Amino acid sequence: MTSRVMGCELCELAASAKVVANEKFSVILAEEPNYPGFARVVWNGHVREMSDLLDADRLLLNEAVFKLEQAVREAMQPLKVNVASLGNVVPHLHWHVIPRYADDAHFPAPVWAQAVRETPADVLEQRRALMPQLKQAIERKFAKQ
Repeated sequence: MTSRVMGCELCELAASAKVVANEKFSVILAEEPNYPGFARVVWNGHVREMSDLLDADRLLLNEAVFKLEQAVREAMQPLKVNVASLGNVVPHLHWHVIPRYADDAHFPAPVWAQAVRETPADVLEQRRALMPQLKQAIERKFAKQ
């Protein structure tokens, strides 16, 4: 496993925009205006695939994704949570945890599909107002050992 790579968008985000972090991974909130609560778990080492990790590290990363999903569900109260690991553009192991609602711009399609509606501004603002609770929920979930 290699260390952080200069110029890698995810390495830079994990270093600067983290909510919680340890020597293995960082949890960050993404700047997605139409998706308040969109979060990521970013593996700190610059690896491409889950199969590049040792067994113990794969389990640790999976547990981190599950804890983040729980925090998103608790704070954001979504209809559904999407969990995805793509990394085609940035080949750096990370997981997306995305709260989904029936009125979001892409529902029921993935957030990367073409939008089918516009989420009302007041609804997005209400969801953005939940961000402090989400940060607290993430911190609480990851404080548990």
